[in-house]
Amino acid sequence: MSILASLARAYTRLPNAPPFGYSLEKIGVIVGLNGDGSVASVSPWFDGEGKKRKPRLMLVPQPVKRASNIAPNFLWDKTAYSLGVTAGEGARTAREHAAFIERHEKELAGTNDPGLKAFLLFLKQWSPEQFSTPLWSDELRDQNIVFALESDRLQNLWLHDRPAAKELWARVSGGDGENRQICLVTGQPGPVARLHPSIKGVWGGQTAGASIVSFNLNAFTSYGHEQGDNAPVSEAAAFAYTTALNTFLADRKHRLQIGDASTVFWADSEDAEAALLAEAAFPGLFDSAAVEAETTTDVKILLERLRKGDQQLGEELALKSSELARRVEKGVRFHVLGLAPNAARISIRFYYENDFRELAANYRRFIDDMRVEPPWRDPYAPLWRYLVETAVLGKRENIPPNLAGEWMRSILTGTNYPLSLLSSVLARIRADGEINALRASILRALLVRNYGMRPNNGDKKREAPVSLDPENRNKGYLLGRLFAVYERVQRQALGDKINATIKDKFYGSASAAPRNVFAALERGSANHLSKIGKEKPGHRYNLEREIGTIMEAMEPGSDPFPASLNTTEQALFGLGYHHQHSDFFKSRKGNQTDASGETA
Repeated sequence: MSILASLARAYTRLPNAPPFGYSLEKIGVIVGLNGDGSVASVSPWFDGEGKKRKPRLMLVPQPVKRASNIAPNFLWDKTAYSLGVTAGEGARTAREHAAFIERHEKELAGTNDPGLKAFLLFLKQWSPEQFSTPLWSDELRDQNIVFALESDRLQNLWLHDRPAAKELWARVSGGDGENRQICLVTGQPGPVARLHPSIKGVWGGQTAGASIVSFNLNAFTSYGHEQGDNAPVSEAAAFAYTTALNTFLADRKHRLQIGDASTVFWADSEDAEAALLAEAAFPGLFDSAAVEAETTTDVKILLERLRKGDQQLGEELALKSSELARRVEKGVRFHVLGLAPNAARISIRFYYENDFRELAANYRRFIDDMRVEPPWRDPYAPLWRYLVETAVLGKRENIPPNLAGEWMRSILTGTNYPLSLLSSVLARIRADGEINALRASILRALLVRNYGMRPNNGDKKREAPVSLDPENRNKGYLLGRLFAVYERVQRQALGDKINATIKDKFYGSASAAPRNVFAALERGSANHLSKIGKEKPGHRYNLEREIGTIMEAMEPGSDPFPASLNTTEQALFGLGYHHQHSDFFKSRKGNQTDASGETA
């Protein structure tokens, strides 16, 4: 099923979904009219107090799509159009107001409805000079306005809700009856949408919204087909998919921010309870904080099962989750869509559609790939926290473009991780010399997934272990361990409060070109060991034994310090360093701390 088709299908299951031709918009003013068209009341329509006052949402006829063009809405609009008043310079405000009057005089001509007749009379006798205190205040400028007969306003019945207005809007919004084609989304004939409604709420996108589907230049004309005729989508289908997508983007229960990708997700199932449960659990897979506030027992059980599988759950949880998992994993179709801004359009970063069972299996594989000992303080770190480790200065806005979407796609589909992830992490490690559990997890995951370096594969030169593996024979892994030992020797000789260690000065060159560094490190360590031996002979013995064990594990007859290490060996270098460095900080009670002394 295509993205648009699945969104159009999701629209039919939205609770309180706006009907075709209507949308929820921010309205700030309600103007009550007398039957003769005079203004009876002007009522601000805000929520909140003071600076926190915001316009309230109201279901109104769907707005037109406009950029630089002049195009008025039906029976409502901002004050520039509806009243000819604006807070700015208003170079074209008069033309906008004239267009608003012209449209309604044309479309409401011949009406017998008292409310619509009162509105026409209002437009004939209104002039922008009437916008003055005390009836009109300056805070109402540029707000969206709706109208109502004063007798209806007291009952919360707006002009566009009157039966005559609804019937008229149904005819007006029905599209060009002559331009009927087979819709590419629904397969049914219908009026074609020339312009699709805007998508709003994409992080970094335009406030007014942007389009997923648009043909706005002559270069896009094909065989004489312009705009929407290039890819015919009916008015009803365009309304359905954009309404569903805008609803998901505005709802934190259906949205995650993964790097620069605004990620929305939804479930499709005949079992409504299972679909809701799947949607509630999904955010917790990639950001545990997203579900902490109101997580139910069912969601917690499902999250634990998705992370660990039945075999690692306690017996009681496994029994509770069996029926739950069967309904969710076998009866739910799941959709995940990543969006990012691209000039005046919205680009698709990734789209995933599959049974929830397949998504769960791919997620568990990701969790297994990322396992490393000792772990970070949160064993299921949010995906954004991993991505920050690829960013300059650790700032989220510096995460490499496209990386988040590519990684998310590979996690969902179970395919290889993007190689740009490996190069980004290695670059950050070389730049700042920081090796933590998060970066080590990323390195191991890439080695396991992309290069087949799973533990216990029978080849000790091609394994990426979870924890310290003294039997590993890969040169990169061994050199990473050796580097950690040399750093330990330095700290033992000079004290833990030294300003900078060999890691801060030499990690980058040691991991890329060992021959240029390790000979000097070896000489320096000999001096440090001599000093340690005078004060703590036992410590010197243990450190020398560790160095000897690592050197003996090197392939016989090979150069222990090669001129260079390839990318995978550099990744193993980082993993070996993390394992060996962390092993030094294990306390007698088994607690593990990182280099700064923080409990991991």
